[in-house]
Amino acid sequence: MASPILEELPACPVETTLTLIRSKWQVLVLRDLFLNDTMRFNELRRSIGKVSQKVLTENLRALEDYGIVHREVYAEVPPRVEYSLTDLGKTLRPVIDAMWVWGEGYKGQLRQQGK
Repeated sequence: MASPILEELPACPVETTLTLIRSKWQVLVLRDLFLNDTMRFNELRRSIGKVSQKVLTENLRALEDYGIVHREVYAEVPPRVEYSLTDLGKTLRPVIDAMWVWGEGYKGQLRQQGK
């Protein structure tokens, strides 16, 4: 998956954001990289939970193609691969923070309603 060019992106900025972070797995990768700076594949997989290796790999590749996540491969035996956010990826922090705040508020509303 190659990085999209401007003409391929939706006119709506909200839709553009959703195009680039389209799955819950990608959002959870961003969450974990904001919390931990750099993580290895298996650390991400354990932290995220019920995600298959294939799905996590596909989502990490997409985020890398979009320039949001950086993949660093170290020439060691066994090879070590670490993921971190690019400078562009770090600009998504307010989006993830807003989702956190909204989710907490929603759960608070449900608690108040006794649900």
